[in-house]
Amino acid sequence: MNANDLITVDPDVLGGTPVFKGTRVPVKTLFDYLEGDYTLEEFLECFPSVTRDMACQLLERSESALLAPVPA
Repeated sequence: MNANDLITVDPDVLGGTPVFKGTRVPVKTLFDYLEGDYTLEEFLECFPSVTRDMACQLLERSESALLAPVPA
């Protein structure tokens, strides 16, 4: 699954806010839930249009991007 399979940015959907592809659920909502001490399970229950695979892939890609070595 590549980034285009996970996220859509469309000016006609929530004003161009990045959302999980095929949904109207902003990507930021996942991070807001996790920062608010909600579990991934609770997020998925509240937003059933987001699959577990989509959420996990997004978190894994975010981790990889944040922990990638910075080129010298």
